[in-house]
Amino acid sequence: MAALLLHGDTERSAALRHEIPLAIIDPLLFAEADGRTYVLTSFLEAERVKRALPGVELLDWFELGYKDLVSGGMSLWDAAREVEARAVREIGLTEAIVPGDFPLGLGDRLRQDGVVLTVDDAAVGLRRRTKTPAELDGMRAAQRAAEAAMTAARELLARAEPAEDGLRVDGKPLLAEDVRATLRSVAAEHGAPCPPDIIVASVWQGGGHEPGSGPLPPGLPIHIDLWPRHEESACWADMARTFVVGDPAPEHAERIAEMARLSLEALNQAEAAIRPGVPGRELYDATCDLFEAAGWATQRTTGAEAGPDGFQHSLGHGVGLDVHEAPAVGLAGHDPLVPGDVVAIEPGLTDSQVGTVIFEDLVRVTEDGHEVLTRFPYDLGPSKA
Repeated sequence: MAALLLHGDTERSAALRHEIPLAIIDPLLFAEADGRTYVLTSFLEAERVKRALPGVELLDWFELGYKDLVSGGMSLWDAAREVEARAVREIGLTEAIVPGDFPLGLGDRLRQDGVVLTVDDAAVGLRRRTKTPAELDGMRAAQRAAEAAMTAARELLARAEPAEDGLRVDGKPLLAEDVRATLRSVAAEHGAPCPPDIIVASVWQGGGHEPGSGPLPPGLPIHIDLWPRHEESACWADMARTFVVGDPAPEHAERIAEMARLSLEALNQAEAAIRPGVPGRELYDATCDLFEAAGWATQRTTGAEAGPDGFQHSLGHGVGLDVHEAPAVGLAGHDPLVPGDVVAIEPGLTDSQVGTVIFEDLVRVTEDGHEVLTRFPYDLGPSKA
């Protein structure tokens, strides 16, 4: 089995956070070879790493000469790479696989020493597709935070009154920023803060990954998509729902109803088909078949010049220590699902005259099927809990 080499900090490297389930802000080196695990770190992290990884073999920066190198005038970057190269020599590595984001400077330094490095994103990524129990617990906690936040947003929308210039609450305009602030506040209260770009969008504003701003329309879809990150485990959740406040105009009502019916049918169809061995592309193609049969454009039927109308995004993606990770559930979904995968499934349709309707659930692949982790209704009309 090929040796593995990782470098970085566990706040920014999902690969490292999977191997070392601790929040460590300083760079470290991780290696696995011949059934043994090695970590190069400082005394500040040594005891924590030992507790998290029983049996780990620790290497220390100062013991490998870092202090002498910088005291002698070497830059901290060059000194760090020299110590890391010494650690690799002490471990005895002559070749290893690395992820595509492995630092170029360190890679060049190790190759000067004759170490053969091979980029293998698939092998590195496969290690964390099956979630550890702690990671899965963190994702469940993040999902519960997402649902609490979506409930609060739904209740806020339920209080809104339609007006020509947009929705109003207590006589004041209800803005996308107001809904977003509610989402972020409630998710944070549940231990899983959301980033500032979560989506509250409509045909009036937003679209794609544009988060949306300003007034919200009456009688038209309001697309809410949030992805909170559980602070303790660093694991993400992802969910989306669509709401319509007030009665749609007669010329829009039938179209919105069709979009919601098809999107929910696509979601149910995809979830029912999730099991080990099924490629993500198969789920995506089935969704495209459904939408295309109803007369909607998809990525399969349009070119680079396509606008937003129809189904112009993937069906979903893996979720874990990154909010977007393997496996792909779209045109690039060649790899079969494996037990332990957690995927976000988000079919939806866009009509440039009325907006976007999307429903998104989080689904875990089990040994013999799947488990839907999301527990939230799909009704377009908001109502108080």
